[in-house]
Amino acid sequence: MFTGIITDVGEVIAVEKRGDTKFTIATHYDPASIAIGASICCSGCCLTAIATGRLPDGRGRFDIEASAETLSKTTLSSWKKGTAVNLERSLKIGDELGGHIVSGHVDGLAEIIAIAPEGDSLRFVFRVPDTLARYIAPKGSVALDGTSLTVNEVDGVTFGVNIIPHTQAVTTWGHAKTGDLVNVEIDMLARYVARLSEFRAA
Repeated sequence: MFTGIITDVGEVIAVEKRGDTKFTIATHYDPASIAIGASICCSGCCLTAIATGRLPDGRGRFDIEASAETLSKTTLSSWKKGTAVNLERSLKIGDELGGHIVSGHVDGLAEIIAIAPEGDSLRFVFRVPDTLARYIAPKGSVALDGTSLTVNEVDGVTFGVNIIPHTQAVTTWGHAKTGDLVNVEIDMLARYVARLSEFRAA
């Protein structure tokens, strides 16, 4: 489990396409602290570290594998050498829950359709598929590329969020642009409430 609070921005330094696709990601995490088999949330996707090491420049690195299913449902299919990746380590008992409960299971993709300054922040507007729009509510939570964000307003299949300067500086959001696709994980509570409503209506 994760909280959507990004703790590092990694960099894809190698992509190896085989049965599954292996990505090598450079990180500021100490590789000695990453257990083989540990879960790391990579731009919203819960992935398993299969190897670790240290790079000549002093950064750590870890390898992950993504199946064809993961590639088809997320932005990982577009990752290449140099892609920046939001990273979060899994929760430990006693850790602060600063965002909201995030599983790292991506529900689909959203497209950035507008970015505009609003005070010191940036207002982002996203478009999501019809199948996800029903789960997104004003003042609710949503994880976008692994980042816990609060929904400002919803208009059909579009919704807006504000991203403050600090978040822009310590995540990939400072380099986002219109037309980009991002990984979406809807709020777990919204998912179960909607499912219960379906049973009641049946």
